[in-house]
Amino acid sequence: MAALLRSARLLKFSPSGLLHINGTIRTGPSLSRLYSGALGYRRAGACHRHTVSNQGNVCSLYGPYTAGCVRNFATATEPNEEASVAVRSKQAKQFDWALSKLDSSVRRTGRVTKTLLLQIFHDICRTGYPSGNQALLLLRSCGSLLSEVPLPERTVLAHRIWDKLKELGAQYDVSHYNALLKVYVQNEFKFAPTDFLVKMEAAGVQPNRVTYQRLIAAYCQEGNIDGSSTILGFMKSKDLPITEAVFSSLVKGHARSGNMDSAKEILTVMKGAGIEPGAGTYVALLNAYVEKGDIESLKETLAAAESADCILMDRDLMQVVYTLAVAGHEEHIPQILERMRHERGFIPDGINLCLSLITQHLEDSAFAVLKSFPPLEQDVYSSDTNLGNFFLRHCVNMDTPTDKILHYCKELQESRTHSSPFTFVLACALESKKMRLSFELMKNMKEQGLPVRPHYFWPLLTPLAKEKDIAGVLEVIKVMHELGVSPDQDVVYKYILPVFPNINAARQALQDANIPMDSSGMLFLEVRRLASTDLAKLYALLSDPSFPAIDCRVFRSSLLSAFKKLSNVEFMVKLTALLFKDKRFTNDSSTTLDTVSFLIYKLIESMSEEEIQRQQGNLLQYFRLLRSENVFIFGNVYKGIRNILHSHQLPELIPAVKALVAPNERTPSSSHLSEATGVDTKVLALENQLAELEAEYKPVATTVRQLIPALCSADNLERALELKQEYEEEMNVGCYAILINHCCRRDNVEEVLQLWRELSRKDSSVTLDAAKYIAMVRVLANNGKVEDAVDVMKEMKEKDVVLSDSNLLDLFFALQSLTSTNGAQSIRLLQDTIFALGLAKPSSNLCSPLISTYLNSGDHAGALDALMECQKQYGVMPRFFDVLVGLVEKGDTDLIQKAMDVMSQNRGEMNTLYELLFAFLQTGRYKEARKIIETPGLRAKAGRMRWFAEKCITNNQMESLEQMVDMTAKLFECDRDEMYSYILRLCNRTDDWRKAEAVWTKMQEENVIPRDRTLQLLANILKRNNQEVPFDVPETWYESAPKQQKVDKVAMPVVPENPSQIQAKIQSLCKKKHVNEAYNLLMEADKKEISFSPNVYDQVIRAFLAGGSIETAMLTQKIAESRVPGYQLSDIASSLLVVSYSQKGQVNEALDTLKSMLQRNNVPSPLSITRLVQALSSQGNVAGIEEVKTLMLDLNTPLNVTSMLFINNKALAHIKNGNVDLALELFDELYTSNQDSKANSMAYVFRKVMKDNNVEALDKLSAMAERLAKHFASYRPALDLFFHLLGEGKYEDAKFMLARVNGIAEQKDVLLAHVIRLAQSPGQVEKIKNLQSWIPNLAKKEVLNTYLMKCHVLDKDLSAAKSLYEQMKQENLEVDELSLKRLASLYRAAGETPPFTEPPETFAFYVEKLKARSAAEE
Repeated sequence: MAALLRSARLLKFSPSGLLHINGTIRTGPSLSRLYSGALGYRRAGACHRHTVSNQGNVCSLYGPYTAGCVRNFATATEPNEEASVAVRSKQAKQFDWALSKLDSSVRRTGRVTKTLLLQIFHDICRTGYPSGNQALLLLRSCGSLLSEVPLPERTVLAHRIWDKLKELGAQYDVSHYNALLKVYVQNEFKFAPTDFLVKMEAAGVQPNRVTYQRLIAAYCQEGNIDGSSTILGFMKSKDLPITEAVFSSLVKGHARSGNMDSAKEILTVMKGAGIEPGAGTYVALLNAYVEKGDIESLKETLAAAESADCILMDRDLMQVVYTLAVAGHEEHIPQILERMRHERGFIPDGINLCLSLITQHLEDSAFAVLKSFPPLEQDVYSSDTNLGNFFLRHCVNMDTPTDKILHYCKELQESRTHSSPFTFVLACALESKKMRLSFELMKNMKEQGLPVRPHYFWPLLTPLAKEKDIAGVLEVIKVMHELGVSPDQDVVYKYILPVFPNINAARQALQDANIPMDSSGMLFLEVRRLASTDLAKLYALLSDPSFPAIDCRVFRSSLLSAFKKLSNVEFMVKLTALLFKDKRFTNDSSTTLDTVSFLIYKLIESMSEEEIQRQQGNLLQYFRLLRSENVFIFGNVYKGIRNILHSHQLPELIPAVKALVAPNERTPSSSHLSEATGVDTKVLALENQLAELEAEYKPVATTVRQLIPALCSADNLERALELKQEYEEEMNVGCYAILINHCCRRDNVEEVLQLWRELSRKDSSVTLDAAKYIAMVRVLANNGKVEDAVDVMKEMKEKDVVLSDSNLLDLFFALQSLTSTNGAQSIRLLQDTIFALGLAKPSSNLCSPLISTYLNSGDHAGALDALMECQKQYGVMPRFFDVLVGLVEKGDTDLIQKAMDVMSQNRGEMNTLYELLFAFLQTGRYKEARKIIETPGLRAKAGRMRWFAEKCITNNQMESLEQMVDMTAKLFECDRDEMYSYILRLCNRTDDWRKAEAVWTKMQEENVIPRDRTLQLLANILKRNNQEVPFDVPETWYESAPKQQKVDKVAMPVVPENPSQIQAKIQSLCKKKHVNEAYNLLMEADKKEISFSPNVYDQVIRAFLAGGSIETAMLTQKIAESRVPGYQLSDIASSLLVVSYSQKGQVNEALDTLKSMLQRNNVPSPLSITRLVQALSSQGNVAGIEEVKTLMLDLNTPLNVTSMLFINNKALAHIKNGNVDLALELFDELYTSNQDSKANSMAYVFRKVMKDNNVEALDKLSAMAERLAKHFASYRPALDLFFHLLGEGKYEDAKFMLARVNGIAEQKDVLLAHVIRLAQSPGQVEKIKNLQSWIPNLAKKEVLNTYLMKCHVLDKDLSAAKSLYEQMKQENLEVDELSLKRLASLYRAAGETPPFTEPPETFAFYVEKLKARSAAEE
């Protein structure tokens, strides 16, 4: 559509438009329905020139599916002669942007929202020089496209736009007046056509044929046949063609004048003139009968249209529905709705019809239309099938009576059309700040037993609290009380207290308003306040036995802030002891030991090194007094505190903390156990410890619980089970869980069942983690105990076990493991149980094992039946392609047709054709495949073809891939370079240089222009086989990687005989980065056939990869694979391998490594993705970047990788390929979209382009940044460029850019944030001073001086700091305490005494104080 409308910018009405030859068609297709029709008013579009029949519908309010939505737009005149070329260019680009936004809205929804229209209007006005095209675009959007806006309001908006743009200098021509006329007709605005013509003449604008047509429509809308006849006669005298649109208007005009016979006679007149009545004429006649209430004639006309082979589309019938509703004949609407065929586009058209009816306050009619909607298809990836959200939202916006809304919600819920309509409509009311409606909806929900939660009231309380509206807040709280909702702590703290001066005032106001407020919320807030201000009063309050139970987490942060001061150690100890001994302050899921342990740990963690040193004495006293009060902490917490104290060089406090460890966590040999380096050593130590404890008749529970996991880690399951039998009473949940897990790994099904049952008998409330349950299901099912596996699943449901994405994958593998045993019934039972219990949502992945079972046994008919069953029950079609391939191989045409019918009904005809095409290619039936390719209207679907190509590459299917590439040579929109690159990738994989050379010849014959990455791939294949490269190989950006590290033959020390000692030595050498020595030691051990744990090999591999030595790392991997069965690289090693390949420019190997990682369910590091994408970018490999992006989107575990990584590098790849304009389009789309683009930085692109000295790209990117800032108020690119120039010291360029783009200086928050970043590193004073001089009002001087002082301190420039201090005193500027603290430290470092009193608190204290003050000022 955008391309069609852009062409309209260059066209004007031609005088040839007044010429007409009967029986010919002036233009191609009919007018689009985007900007040309209203409900009940057809064929009044601009520039309509059709004069013959069967031209289709001219206009309609609905449907964004017409390709040429605005093909026949009339355009505005050129700007006046004084307008510069630059201004015209800016106007054209901004027109494209505005068009794109409106186009997107119309394509998605078939309408334009008022918010979007006003946004574009304001953006255009901001430039100060709107073009005629922009004015035309805005005016045409003020009609029927604004289906959510009342008719009078639409016209007011049109007049507002007209007047404002005219004031700003927009040049109006006949197209603008015609557009305004169309808006008048669509909005049923009453005006005097003669006055309209007078205004046109006064403006020097001559009316054309479209003007007269629309004036006729306006006269006929009022039933003024005389007026329309006058204009009609004038048109005939000018020999202007009388089109079907005019006749349709005359039908309406005669009908509204009361002469239905004449209206009906129009059809005969049309036939006499050689024009066959079309759908528009019949709709006009139908609407005329509806307005007269003649329903019988309505039915007769419908029958006449059918007999005349005039097909009335759904959108045509919707206009009749609209007229029936407006005319008050709602009872006949169902008869018309029954005629709907639910064509493509029915849903958006129907939505717009509903919105228009609701706007006219005809909600019942709209609801009847809504109920006629077909059921929504359930998304494969989502279970949300709610229908009616738009309806309920618009009812709320249009202030529909509450009883009606409740009635609609009830019907939607009862019909299961919407799962939670009451909750949704309440959300809409709250979003619209409709307080009364919200209250009524909540009361109704309460009556129905639906929950009403405190946070529902937040949207209502937020504006009231902001405005300090005490009466409003009290009213909301009163309603909350009436509904039985007690204000929680958030409500009290965030919304009630802020409007009162203090807590007492709030409590008194609530009492005066007769609101029986539960005092617990107020009491908890009082606890918070005392926790941070008065520990003595807090202790007195909490120690009162009548004080209610309260979770310590409510006031822990406030308590910690007071504890950090250590100003009242006595009550700190008392409070800590109280929390330890009184269970009132601990929730049900934890113990008092948990509460106190965490409190003490957070206290030490929150204190800085300087604070701990300063308060060392008080802390020591605190710990000792706690010990005297018998307060204890966990051993793990002690270790954490010990590590913090070690890092702060404060070992003196460690013994006092160690004394707090709970007695049951102290073991005689804990010290040497913690230092045990190997699993075997630890097991031996624990076995000895167990023997000692038994000999001394001491408790052994702790040791047994440590020994069992250690034995399992050492793969000594038999001994672990013996211990379980011997010490069953000492077993805890953790030991059972570990044993169950290891028995599952060993496939020991009997032990698994016994352990599970023992655990249930011991404690039936215990819940294992999801992975262990799934492992049990797999083992039980594989050993024929399917019923027991079902019981495990039922326990998972009873105990509300939630499955993560990785758990779902494990569940898939558990089901997949049954496919080899032909266990179709078992899989079906397990699958149905999973979905019936709600453990997982139905998906293709989880349903595929059932299909796999039939395919493995060769039962393709059974596979198809199972697939259809899955589609019917769960809406998924797993392994359809594999089933289809099997059927094609068997040649069972009946089953193939059956499969294609299922696919076509559920996935569409286009996808069905591609499935069949790939099935024919897969099975070698190339003749049939070529027939599919030759299907008329078939277009290239890059994603589907990429999928099949990747499949061929993976399976080395060169013939199938070649056939696909050859067949698609003439396929519309097929990327030929991409297709040939697939063959080259397979050639690279098989090292077939002859095939690659033949591909190069074929590409030249086909005149394919290869991308750089294709040439590089081909060159690599030829070079590797010592063949001449017949073209210039594009250069890459990366530097040559350092030469491969060579393994030095160093003199080996005496190799230890003990394998554990060798392992420890290798790990130690790797940590010290002596990787060559570690490798030699590993080789010596390998010669002696000594094996190590996988971690040792992985550590050596990682050490080599960190140095870029890929070959040696791979040799190490081969050794590991020979010594450790099933060895695989770890996530870290695989990520390093991707990084190493990327740095060397071997992007194909890096990409293959990444794919293999993902297939093994490994998670790549963000750095590996970044380096790979950057390497692809350096080679201009846009497709590779897209492929990596797709892989990341499919990744279950989200990585810390921003979308800008792909956008920036894709742009750089386009620039590398010489396609700077494509890069600009990427950023245009990003920064002109509705989303907030402030966080989307393209600084990396500017940095790379400047580094490469690409002047052309830099000029275009700079111009784009300037345009985005000036036209669209999108300042991110301009700021990125400005900051880069500033950072590179190009101050004149930066200053010049600031002068050209004035808006940069207005982004003070961003600029100040940049100043803060600059102040983090030395040498930035000049940059900050330049910003201060260029932008005088950047920030308060006091604020900037704070950061300048910080810079002087970082630079250790005492003289400059002194000068700044003196300057601030002379200017009577306040010097904040943080700056004084910094300056004092600089004085002391220079051996001088500061001439002022140094602030006593810590730096952190004054930083927080400054933040708090800044926040208060905001």
